[in-house]
Amino acid sequence: QIQLVESGGGSVQAGRSLRLSCAASGRTVSGNYMGWFRQAPGKEREGVAGIYIASDTTIRDTTYYADSVKDRFTISRDNAKNTVYLQMNSLKPEDTAMYYCAAEFRAPFMTKMRALDPRVPRDWGRGTQVTVSS
Repeated sequence: QIQLVESGGGSVQAGRSLRLSCAASGRTVSGNYMGWFRQAPGKEREGVAGIYIASDTTIRDTTYYADSVKDRFTISRDNAKNTVYLQMNSLKPEDTAMYYCAAEFRAPFMTKMRALDPRVPRDWGRGTQVTVSS
């Protein structure tokens, strides 16, 4: 059983930055897939960023980004804290949404499409709100 708790959301002006955190407990994130998804009012949930965390520290993690956030957002992890982060820079009003953290353990072969597909069964946090004003 894993528990995911998101934090770091808030209200900011366009162009500013926020860093979201997803603290996991009950299971280690190492060797598993972790992703960030978001859902705005009236819209379907969409994938934002994902990371397949290598259990072997000599192997580089694999990251995935939605085209709309690539080069603005960065996903990272701290295995010692069992936490995944989403650094969000150059925020836009279109980024306003509830952001959710998700975990997929013993994931099969990962592709960008699967990584960012919100329909894939995963464990979910309760979300943290991000509001970007113009």
